[in-house]
Amino acid sequence: MLYFLIPVYNEVDNLELLAKNLINFKYDDEKHFVFVDDCSTDNSVEDIKKHFAGFPLEVITKKENGGPGDSFNKGFEWILSQKPKSKDRIVTLEADNTSDIGILKTMLTISNLDYDLVLASVYAQGGGFVNTSLFRKVLSIIANLFIRNVLDIKVLTMSSFYRVYSPEVLQAVKAKYETIIEENGFISMVEVLYKAINVDAKVIEVPMELNSLNRKGKSKMKIFSTGMSYLKYLMKRK
Repeated sequence: MLYFLIPVYNEVDNLELLAKNLINFKYDDEKHFVFVDDCSTDNSVEDIKKHFAGFPLEVITKKENGGPGDSFNKGFEWILSQKPKSKDRIVTLEADNTSDIGILKTMLTISNLDYDLVLASVYAQGGGFVNTSLFRKVLSIIANLFIRNVLDIKVLTMSSFYRVYSPEVLQAVKAKYETIIEENGFISMVEVLYKAINVDAKVIEVPMELNSLNRKGKSKMKIFSTGMSYLKYLMKRK
């Protein structure tokens, strides 16, 4: 089984293309789509059900907006409750079409070579940004460099949503920490990566171009609040 776990918040303009890309993705395993809606105020939930009709689908709705970390944690918990097999894989990605589905087969192939966590990386050789402002590029580079040094992690891309997890690494994180993700914001991706490394996960990166031209609407990430959450998390780890 190939689980796609996707947090959603007001992505109605991006869902049709997302559905087309994911449904047309050819892979041997059956696909199960898991969406976690973070109290969207548009028709995201209705459009998910429309565009993914006829396919295995779980739509988790929340009573309060809790951020992407809360969404991922709820999605991971639901997938683990299905008792996934060792050969199953969990793919996490953005709903805004900035994740390049063209590299997914490579990520899955590498994952099946006994890697617990495969990361799509804009900083690995061959990766990069398309249509991203210089300010956001510089900010991202500085943040990743700072986090790597504070946490002593060799991974280049720390906070990308686009990843392939084995069920075992999530089970190991849950067994050691009880809660897979505690942080609600974008720092949650750093948290789960840090926890995975602390349970001896085998981690590898695959280069990816992050193309913002594929996204309709603006990024949901708020620079100031995200930066503050990064600093608070790193202070707790010191």
